[in-house]
Amino acid sequence: MNRPTPAAAAAAPRTASAPIIRKRAKRITGADARSLAVTLLTELENGERTLDAMLDEVGDGAELPDRRDRDLFNALVFGVLRWRGRLDYILAHFSKMPPAKIEPAVLNILRVGLFQVVHLTRVPPSAAVNTAVNLAKSLSTPRSAALRRTALTKAAEHGRVVFPDFTRTPVKALAAETSLPEWLLERWLNRYGPDGARALCESINAIPPLTLRTNTLKTSRAELIAALNGQADAVEATARAADGVRVRGLQTKLPELAAFQEGWFQVQDEAAQLVSVLLDPQPGEHVLDACAGRGGKTGHIAQLMRNRGTIVAVDTSAGRLAQLSEEMRRLGVTIAVAEEWDVAGADAARHAGRFDRILLDAPCSGLGTLRRNPDIRWSSSPKKLRPLAGMQLRLLEGAAAALKPQGVLVYAVCSPEPEETAAVVKAFLAKNRGFRVDRQPRDLPAAVRPLVGPMGFLQTYPHLQYMDGFYAARLKKL
Repeated sequence: MNRPTPAAAAAAPRTASAPIIRKRAKRITGADARSLAVTLLTELENGERTLDAMLDEVGDGAELPDRRDRDLFNALVFGVLRWRGRLDYILAHFSKMPPAKIEPAVLNILRVGLFQVVHLTRVPPSAAVNTAVNLAKSLSTPRSAALRRTALTKAAEHGRVVFPDFTRTPVKALAAETSLPEWLLERWLNRYGPDGARALCESINAIPPLTLRTNTLKTSRAELIAALNGQADAVEATARAADGVRVRGLQTKLPELAAFQEGWFQVQDEAAQLVSVLLDPQPGEHVLDACAGRGGKTGHIAQLMRNRGTIVAVDTSAGRLAQLSEEMRRLGVTIAVAEEWDVAGADAARHAGRFDRILLDAPCSGLGTLRRNPDIRWSSSPKKLRPLAGMQLRLLEGAAAALKPQGVLVYAVCSPEPEETAAVVKAFLAKNRGFRVDRQPRDLPAAVRPLVGPMGFLQTYPHLQYMDGFYAARLKKL
């Protein structure tokens, strides 16, 4: 999956922001789980870095060597991001100052404190309040800290808060209840109805399992499950992806697992695995992975090709391509060649008619991955969808030029929104009469066929298939 915009943030190489995060956290109250969480949440609101990038840089355990502290840090960061809207609704009832006017660092201290009171039952409310107040003292005056204590102590009695009535104001009620932005809920209520929208929201707020894809170049799914048993609370096969494995309660860091070090799997949601299945690459073919990123789908394409043929993995970021190459070495993939060029730019013309199959997993809003990336709900907006759709169409047209006659091109995004999905394909087909949608691909596994609708589009949803929300269309060149 390609991380969402802003593109500059997604494309930025790793920098020294981890030490910056830690330095600022120490300025608050030492590098413990709560101060690091508050500082990361505050830095994230600047919009200069993605959550993934920041977590990568603070996730080495140097500041939080104890696993319990790391677990608390992750729980606080993801929990506050997931429930921020509801937390702010509660705080607004007990604070003399609206949340929007509170200094961001202090507001995140209050959010972290209230999240512990509401969701982490092992943390006594008094301890959560005292810790939050001590953090706030380093950022404000004693009087301000006292006011924060008063607001948080009152907010701890959150059971008395009256939420909006769904029958009168469904959008506001669902926003306060599920902590999702009103603009998105209004779309979903219109599209899926009250029951469907509520079910989707509930699935998004449920903590998803870790999903892996077996690297069949080195092992089988049964062998991977056997190797992971005893390393996690639960390990099971996915329902639709033939190589997928769901893991809950992993007790060891991923890089420390022998199965990881041996290249037996990649982390990949089940829906993302189905996209490569839809492409159906064959051994010996010449395949383009047009927005390859760090190589999640590149590795899958290679194993479907049984490591025979050629994959050109393209990205505009040299840093991501370096990570891709290293990942292919870990997996034992020898047919992937990493190349830095712009599929939507002039580079594409040099590769006209070169490839048998092309996968375009286009950069998108990422709104289908909200359960795994809760930060996206606060960084997205309806104003960003139209520019994204324009970029996606340019990428699709560039990729199409590189396809051989009778070739197959799969356009995919991890979003359910019409602007990024069917509208892009419709606009492309209107301008490119030499393509058609492959409405009934005969080579799909039986478990995947029900997910392809009558228009020939693969669409998945968290509340219906227990996987991320992906859209994919398989196009054939005439």
